[in-house]
Amino acid sequence: MSNRVVAHFLDGQVLKGASFDVSLTKETCHVQTPTGPVEVRLSELKALFFVKDLIGNPARQEGRTIAAGDARAVGGRRVEIQFKDGEQLVGLTPSYRPDQQFFYIMPADSESNNIRILVNRAATSSVQFP
Repeated sequence: MSNRVVAHFLDGQVLKGASFDVSLTKETCHVQTPTGPVEVRLSELKALFFVKDLIGNPARQEGRTIAAGDARAVGGRRVEIQFKDGEQLVGLTPSYRPDQQFFYIMPADSESNNIRILVNRAATSSVQFP
């Protein structure tokens, strides 16, 4: 099954498409774009956003709180991420390990266009658990 993804690279590039082979155990994945497949090295990413749709709403402000009773919070830890480029994300992580280069979070805002986000620790300036 393919997932709609938006790849944000460390150098600022953005690539949108679909991917079916993202894995924390692989160095690369493939993003199918309208012009063909692109091999993506995970180490070159800031983050890989798994999204509901590729257009999204750039004007929408993401909520930073986890709603009371949000079922996604069961088994997850609240996390605040500061990226080196200044972007901040707040969400839940189901399986954070400080020794891994990559980890997943779910956005705090359950109405977000983002479903989950693969974060590259090398792109962060801090990862905190308030």
